[in-house]
Order: sequence, then structure tokens, then C-alpha cells
Amino acid sequence: MRRLRNVKIVATLGPASETYDTIRALHEVGADVFRLNMSHGTHDEIREKHRIIRQVEKDLDSPIAILADLQGPKLRVGVFANGEEELKPGAAFRLDLDPSEGDATRVCLPHPEIFQALEPGAHLLVNDGKIRLEVTACGADFADCMVEIGGVISNRKGVNVPDVVLPLAALSEKDREDLEFVCSLGVDWLALSFVQRAKDVFEAKALADGRASVLSKIEKPAAVEQFAEILDASDGIMVARGDLGVELPVSAVPPIQKRLVRKCRAAAKPVIVATQMLESMIESPMPTRAEVSDVATAIYEGTDAIMLSAESAAGSYPVEAVQTMDKVAIEVEADPTYTQIITASRTAKGSTVADGIVAAAREIAEKTNVKAICCFTQSGTTALLTARERPGVPIIAMTSVMGTARRLCLSWGCNCVMTPELLRFKGAVVNAARAARAGGFACDSDQIVVTAGVPFNVPGTTNILRVAPCDEKLIYSTDPE
Repeated sequence: MRRLRNVKIVATLGPASETYDTIRALHEVGADVFRLNMSHGTHDEIREKHRIIRQVEKDLDSPIAILADLQGPKLRVGVFANGEEELKPGAAFRLDLDPSEGDATRVCLPHPEIFQALEPGAHLLVNDGKIRLEVTACGADFADCMVEIGGVISNRKGVNVPDVVLPLAALSEKDREDLEFVCSLGVDWLALSFVQRAKDVFEAKALADGRASVLSKIEKPAAVEQFAEILDASDGIMVARGDLGVELPVSAVPPIQKRLVRKCRAAAKPVIVATQMLESMIESPMPTRAEVSDVATAIYEGTDAIMLSAESAAGSYPVEAVQTMDKVAIEVEADPTYTQIITASRTAKGSTVADGIVAAAREIAEKTNVKAICCFTQSGTTALLTARERPGVPIIAMTSVMGTARRLCLSWGCNCVMTPELLRFKGAVVNAARAARAGGFACDSDQIVVTAGVPFNVPGTTNILRVAPCDEKLIYSTDPE
């Protein structure tokens, strides 16, 4: 299903979008990837959503990526005798391991790992940062705090610890069970929460064992500091601005977003910008101007994908939210300023034959009247390298591996087409021309660029570039075997 834009749209499924009709409508109006939030729903409910997505994929003959977002460890306070208490600025408040009900002076924090890592001067953020505590003294089973920013604290509110790297694995026991479950279903991407270091990513990849690609969510200051190592270990990145904006000053998030997107692009790894992009559309059919500008900014930065969370999962206007993103993307990408920004931010990277091939393909396409770049790829690497170039013409990613086609649905500009296994380059050119014509990218009188590797069906062998006609008669009369 051809899109009129290059940036991809990720839509989270939930109570507002769990039927066949709604999921199909979401894909038809622009959703390229569906996110399954493992924080909500039973395995049976997740299995049913997965089944419906694959049915839509089959009915529309259009590859769809499925992203399973693992919950990660959740840090929460215990319960209060009165259900809630108000903490006054300047007051003393203790967190400890005592499981008894809390009051205005203390509450249980059932996470000994936090106490092990805390030092005086560290901060604890409660309820999405609405309450801010500074540690004045601490031990193996307690932390005495001073309330810096007060407010109402109630049962089981979340706790963020921005100042220290916690001795917690990114994968809880629930995450391990969920990971095995969704990998057995056949999801394409795993989103790993609470990433603090590259070791967390390696653990998830070992458990996935090649059954799904691993995408790291950057939502903690430690992950920003260790980003180079995390990016190197990951197959993709999500800039999760929700928790990132809680644990860091909100003013720091935009420049971090811009830096991370550029680093991902340079590494040829897909990146998603997520959280509160069209938040008002949970209840309104129209977004705010600021939200539209936020979506547009991410697109101007060159991100691979933009994501809807509650807007499509629990909102009243899930289809309209996807349509809005689609329209904004089309408008932005038609702006000459967008082309200027993307071109100016292009950084030469890599020194392999494949790097040279894709760079040449982009330059030929932009300096001539070529209509599309058709790249044959087994593992997806050639398509990712081509997407890194951000060419001014469509990318047609040709593959005989369905898993590769699905994973590439997350990558900028990739129009994924299934093709039979090929043995000769002429057959590749013919299939590329047919795909270009069938998708409306070119007609008989046009030319396309074809990149491939010989021998065929061997990952990592991209070594051929051919400017080819779309007319099959000309292909058969001019192309070598």
C-alpha cells in the first residue's frame, strides 16, 4: 500500500482500536506499524490483536510491522492508611521497606535496589514528577527526604530516580514471559523499556535470539549518557519523551531529541519519536497548533517514524489521529525547506562497497530523471543504508523474506514489496520494473535505479547498481544476464 510520504506512523492498539474494522481502517489511512503495549491486556487479548493485524495484512496484501512494547520494571510506592496524603514543601518524609500502611510522614517503597543506589543529595520524583523529594540521609532499608515540591501522594504512585543508575535489569520476570510469548507469536520488533546501558540490550537480544529486532527506549538520563553504546547494541531507538521529560528538565528534551535522531540516522538505524504527539485528540477531533508543530518538528529532523499512544489506543478519534499525522507529514515533506534540512544534515558514513552503492544510487536519482530506487535486500541492511541517504525519490525495498519486509515498515521511505527468490540479475531488474509500475512509482517510459548483490540471496553482498528502463522489452534487449 503506497504512502505519499516517507516518515512512518506507529499506532498503539487498545480498547478504542481492537476490532478488525478499526485496525484495517487505521492501516488504510496511514498506520504502518502497530504497537502492542504489554503493560495492558492479557496474553489472549494480545494474541487476538496479533491475529487481526496479520489478517488485515493478508487481506490488503500489504506488509505490516508489529511492535511489542515491554513494560519494564515499575517502581511504585506502597499504600496509605487514608488512601492519600498531602506533602507540604519543606516537610520531612521517609521511604522505607516497612510494608505497613503509610501516613503523612512515611510510606513503603518496596524496592531495596533503590536504597542500595541512593546517596544524600539524590532526588526522587513521585507521580510523574509532580512531587519532588531530596534525600537527606539513607541506608540499606530507608531514605529520609525533604519535600522540595509538595502535592498529593496516593496509593501505588510511580517513582523515578533520575540521579543514579539503578542496579535493576531492564527485563523483569513479567517482561521475560512477555518476550517469549510475543516472539512465539511472531512480532517484528521488541521495544525495551528502562534501558540504562548496552548490557540491557544484549540481554534482550539474547532472549529474542533473532526472532525479533530490539528497539531501545531512551527514557532515562543514564541512557542519554550511554547512548553511543546503546545505539551500537540496538536495532532501533525510541525517543520516549514522557519519562525523559520527568527525569530531565523539560527544556532539555528537544535538543536531546534532535541529537538522538541525527545519530540514529548516521548509524542507519530506525528511530521513533514518541509520547504526547497529538494528546488532545484523545478527546477532540482536532489537534492543537502546538501539537501539529511538534509532529512537524520531528519530521523536519528526519525521524523514521512518529508514534501515537493513547490517541489511537484509548481515544475517541483513533482514525482521525492517524489521518492528521498523515496530512502533516505530506505537507511537511512537500516543503522545500524540508529538502534543504534533510540534505544539509546528510553525513557521509561508512566505507564499504554497499555504502558507496547506495550513495551513488541516491546521487544518480537526484541528478537525473530516475523515478525510484529499487534495492534488493535479504536482511534489510541495504534498504536501511538507502534510507539513511534520505533520497528525493521513493525507495522500493524488494525482498523474498517476509520478516524483512515487515521490519522495514518502520524505516523511512521504504515501500516494501515481496519478490520470489532470484538467481539472475536480469530477473531482478524485471521484478523491480514490475514493482515500480504496479505501485504507481513509474511507467514504461521511465527509468529506475536497481541495486542488488551477486550472488543473490546472500546477505551483505550489495555490489551492483544499474540504471534500468521500466519497459520490459527494453530490459530484455539491453540487460546482461
